Amino acid sequence: MGSKCLTTNWLLKFFFYATLAVAVFLGLDQVKDKCYLFDQNVLQQVAQKNIALYSNDTRLMMHKIAADLDQAYPGHIQLKEEWVFNNAGGAMGSMWILHGSLTEYVIIFGTPVGTEGHTGRYFADDYFIMLEGEQWAYNAGELTREVFKVGEMHHLARGQAQQYKIPEHGFALEYARGWIPLMLPFGLLDTLISTVDVVTLYHTLRLYGVAIVGELLQGKI
Repeated sequence: MGSKCLTTNWLLKFFFYATLAVAVFLGLDQVKDKCYLFDQNVLQQVAQKNIALYSNDTRLMMHKIAADLDQAYPGHIQLKEEWVFNNAGGAMGSMWILHGSLTEYVIIFGTPVGTEGHTGRYFADDYFIMLEGEQWAYNAGELTREVFKVGEMHHLARGQAQQYKIPEHGFALEYARGWIPLMLPFGLLDTLISTVDVVTLYHTLRLYGVAIVGELLQGKI
């Protein structure tokens, strides 16, 4: 009899806290838009400007983009170039985290050898602005692909998913807005159970963690 009471109490507590967590999430989800700092159209304009000026020097282009974003969003851009591998959804590339917070990230992502995989399905909108190369994508059931060329922006809407490919090589300025921590399981699971690359895992958590703390100290979530 006592064990049944304990089980019932445990279930009641579980449902209480689960309901509370859902209520808090839904409440915060209604106001998260007020936390956004970046504008995807501004990011695309900055990218297109520097593509036009420095398309013959990809690394210089990236640094100029970072510098322009630092002018547009002072104090919120990481100017130090520090790359880390990223394995997610079967695709592999490397990224430079320009900004990381609880509700947004801005990175430069890409690969000189090409890759393909699953985009992920998020509680966030993702904007992928090509700096070099192409990105191909399609939805389940489509018989033709979308092609995003240099300077163009691919918007993966919240809750949507696609297969994508960067053929041969490509780099992009990527911006996500929504609940970024909820993207981490997809972003880290391949590293945990497939590549088992603890060095990459450490540096990913270090760079994102430092970015979050820096933003929170500025009152940015």
